[in-house]
Amino acid sequence: MKIAKRLLEPIDAAWLAAFRVLYGLALAISMERFLAHGWVEELLVRPRFKFHYAGFAWVPVLPSGPMHALFWILMGLALAVAAGAAFRVTAPLFAAGLTYIQLVDVSTYLNHYYLAALLAWLLAASPANRMWSVDAWLRKRAREDVARAWLWVFRVQIGLVYVYAGLAKLQPDWLLHGQPLRIWLGARTDLPILGRIFAWGGVPLMMSWAGFLFDLTIVGWLSWRRTRPYAYAVLLTFHTLTRLLFDIGMFPIIMSIAALVFFSPSWPRRFVRRPASPPISIAPARWHRYALAFGALYCAAQLLLPLRSRLYGGDVLWHEQGMRFSWRVMVRAKGGAVTFLVKDKTTGAITHVSPRRYLAPFQENEMVGQPDLVLQLAHAIRDDHGGDVEVYADAIASLDGRRAQRFIDPNVDLARVDDTLAPAAWILPAPTDPPPHTRPVL
Repeated sequence: MKIAKRLLEPIDAAWLAAFRVLYGLALAISMERFLAHGWVEELLVRPRFKFHYAGFAWVPVLPSGPMHALFWILMGLALAVAAGAAFRVTAPLFAAGLTYIQLVDVSTYLNHYYLAALLAWLLAASPANRMWSVDAWLRKRAREDVARAWLWVFRVQIGLVYVYAGLAKLQPDWLLHGQPLRIWLGARTDLPILGRIFAWGGVPLMMSWAGFLFDLTIVGWLSWRRTRPYAYAVLLTFHTLTRLLFDIGMFPIIMSIAALVFFSPSWPRRFVRRPASPPISIAPARWHRYALAFGALYCAAQLLLPLRSRLYGGDVLWHEQGMRFSWRVMVRAKGGAVTFLVKDKTTGAITHVSPRRYLAPFQENEMVGQPDLVLQLAHAIRDDHGGDVEVYADAIASLDGRRAQRFIDPNVDLARVDDTLAPAAWILPAPTDPPPHTRPVL
């Protein structure tokens, strides 16, 4: 009961209002980028084949016009969220729309899209429009406090992203061999000044350790009042560098905004120079207990979901079972090639089928390292050939610069393999040799 009382204690809502404004603006820019760069057409409309999430094959794909209109609408909704206008309507609609575009095709999955959707739903459920919003202005009264529990839900969500990203780096390729960072930095030696530094032998390993220690400890430094300003400066430097080196879109901006939840709840008032109104204490009601229970379930789910890969054994970076939604952010470099062999059961004739008959180049690049996507396409090829065929995959993949090797058993008829969450015996074991010690040449 003491914990519940503490969580229901009113605190300044300025942090949540500021997060709403910054998040809404960032996501509006993100939607605009999709439209301006032609990504709506390239990623969501043009590919004729779509990989689906388990249980979501029914999700319809909008034609070009409505899909573009959706992104314009989402940009408007994101701006409405930032302004806190009709928040109880615009915020859930934005969260639903953001979720929809991620369900269209698994091959477009990125950790920051997933995080953006989670934050959108958290915002939609929260009283983020309580102050500094159009809604509060129209009501001509603003309540400037929220329950402390909201602050902790957001902190848990953001904290788990960093901690799990750090734990994902706790593996030999990253900490002993500096891979895959050695490969990626070797491709950026064209950068002024930094490029020559990246060519130094020990730099990739040193940066690998720096990234590991940053992800694993930054939440602690941000949570300690004395180190918080310095930790946030390091965080901004880290995300600026990652944005400079890698094509990771809005992820650095979203994380830089999200990390502000570790500051004092009243931090935005330093900029608006307006004192907080006295908090309003309300006697706990039954629905408060239900809300706390729901919040606890949400946090528990976010804590446990990334751990599901442990149930599969082996190297998750190779078999990829449990890889998504686990905050393994840029911890492996994978490439490969897949060709399907279709055997007619009646005649015995074998036909080679290239994935390019079905996939856009970006989809093929994603599929060649993700066995579950290979299985989905094998089923599509089976269905296109009338169902009464056998489908085999000649699939090789390279992990962190190693020599490519088979990752799917070529003797397994994938047409008869069910697409389930069970351990996949048809995925071959991961390589056990260490990755090569690559060194870029200027």
